[in-house]
Formats: sequence, C-alpha cells, structure tokens
Amino acid sequence: MRYTTALFDLDGTITDSGPGIIHAIRYAVRRKGLTEPSEEVLRSFIGPPLMEQFQKVFSLTREEGAAMVAAYREYYGDRGIFENRVYEGVPEMLMRIRRAGIRVLMATSKPELYARRIAEHFGFDRHFDFIGGACMDGTRTVKSEVIEYVLETCGISREERARTVMVGDRSHDIIGAGKAGLHSLGVLYGYGSREELERAGAEGIAAQPSDVADLLL
Repeated sequence: MRYTTALFDLDGTITDSGPGIIHAIRYAVRRKGLTEPSEEVLRSFIGPPLMEQFQKVFSLTREEGAAMVAAYREYYGDRGIFENRVYEGVPEMLMRIRRAGIRVLMATSKPELYARRIAEHFGFDRHFDFIGGACMDGTRTVKSEVIEYVLETCGISREERARTVMVGDRSHDIIGAGKAGLHSLGVLYGYGSREELERAGAEGIAAQPSDVADLLL
C-alpha cells in the first residue's frame, strides 16, 4: 500500500502527555470532593474524550461531567499542558514520512486550541500540514467526528481515503479510522496495549516511532 496521507493522534502517539493529564484529573477530583481512583484508572483518561471518561468512571450526569472538565481545565490550561514531552524518535519519524511525500495531519480528541499550543511549544507543528481537534465547548470530541472534520477540512475525497491511514495508541483511534474508511496503525509506546489495538481491528502494530515510518513506507 502506498499511502498519500497519514493522520496522527497526539496523546500517547506524538507526546507522552500522561503527567499533565493525570495531575489535572487529580486536581479536578479534589476540587469536586470525589475519591481519587487508582493509577490504572487515572491512566485510562489518556486518549478517550474527557467528559465521556469522567461520566463513565465516576457515574456522573452530562452536566456533572461538564463541571469536571471545567475543573480539569483550571489546572491543565495553565500548567498541565506543558507537563508533557515528545517521544524520542517521533520528530525523525515525521520527517521521514514527509520526505517520502506523505501528507501529515493531526486528529486528536484534545481541544484543538490545546493541541496547537502544545505543537508550537515543543516545535513539532512544522511537521504537520494541519492540526485538528475537539472544540472547547465539548462538541466534536468523538474520534470519528474529529477524523471526519480533518478529512473534510483538508479536502480528502472518498477515493483518497483508500490511501489514508490513522496512527494512534488507543482503540478509539482504530475504531474511528474504521468508521471513516481509513487504514489504521496502532503504536505500543503510548497508553494502549497490543490486545486493545488488535481487538479494535488495527491493521498493523508499531513498537516504536521508527517502526511507524518503516510500516508506512
């Protein structure tokens, strides 16, 4: 398969964003007087839509989930956003893909405003032709919706989808790719397991960033 376009997730695929997200979750939990969950549960917040995960983990209504997201952003927008690092080998991987003529886009469930700030702060925005994400008002958070938004904004036709791949570390990335008619590649250096990615239908698995370029090229 000769791919012409590659969409990338952000958290767990481009950056190790766990520390900032987990610190912000803990802040929100304390702020709302809830019992802090285990480390394993805290890690489950990395990747899925945030409000959906708050509702699921704490059995909250939509309104209560929205209040948790607001509390989360009090910490994350100021400090947590930069408690983050680019995975070793990712910039080189992105450069290899771009040099091969593949268009590189981002599709993340993180608010687009935050995604762009992170990309600019860490200097990897230059590797992307477009950075697309969720809206700050809680809309367009489902991964398939974000993917469709990115494809539409970038003018990728139905025919071109057959040569487009989504790269991510969680089942949401793989399932979203399938709904959009894209190919999919899971990565193991992020926050998802091989079992999760294979169960979701990943067509390929990359153990490290360099493997992503090898598999795409």
